[in-house]
Amino acid sequence: MVLERFSLNGRAAVVTGAGRGIGAASALALAEAGADVVIAARTESQLAEVAEQVGALGRRAVTVSGDLSKLDIIASLATTAVDAFGRLDVVVNNLGGAMPLPFFDTSPKFLEDAFRFNVTTAHALNLAAVPHMLAGDGGAIVNIASAMGRMAGRGFLAYGTVKAALLHYTHLAARDLAPRVRVNAVAVGSTATSALDIVLTDDALRAEMEAATPLRRIADPEEIAAAVLYLASPASSFVTGKVLEADGGTDAPTLDFGLPDL
Repeated sequence: MVLERFSLNGRAAVVTGAGRGIGAASALALAEAGADVVIAARTESQLAEVAEQVGALGRRAVTVSGDLSKLDIIASLATTAVDAFGRLDVVVNNLGGAMPLPFFDTSPKFLEDAFRFNVTTAHALNLAAVPHMLAGDGGAIVNIASAMGRMAGRGFLAYGTVKAALLHYTHLAARDLAPRVRVNAVAVGSTATSALDIVLTDDALRAEMEAATPLRRIADPEEIAAAVLYLASPASSFVTGKVLEADGGTDAPTLDFGLPDL
């Protein structure tokens, strides 16, 4: 049965940035498919709520709160999973983000910090996770990137650059880790998360963003989580080094910050 290919029964996963939004939805999707999960984010109270929902699905959750930009903390999530569940099969690198800024406000340090937060952290966790995957049945890594990694828009210099780097990292890591560990990415479009609070509470901005999206709406985090589950599960067993574009059909930024010519 094809639906059995989406099962993660007996598997263990790590999901970063899992306190809310896409990370929380992804953790719950993996749990619903049968996986036990290590969920990590900065805010313990948010993680506790997600862990309770995981428990209601009949799966186990271990929470890790802290500053995940610290590489030793994020790398430790791999051993946390193995200590708790005896294995590690799936990593979802959802940690990331960078505020839009005009060109002259984008300092070298801001760009470096954005790269570290979006790309270096993912690599640190993957480095720690892959040996455990290789000791078991192999594994799957899913990197959460952005449609802005392939589009150009004013104000997105740092964000678009680091997400583009994460997309190409996905292609390269997939070659390095084949055939036993698959690496794929989801290039996310506009999604109803806390990062878009200013848009979701402004009718005019939301209408602008929806009008610029061919599907004429903003995604729900569960829609992105469904893409994550596909790439994390045996349903995508012949897929590696690929980017699933869950972006509502967009080919240009859906929000114009109105930045003037220099």
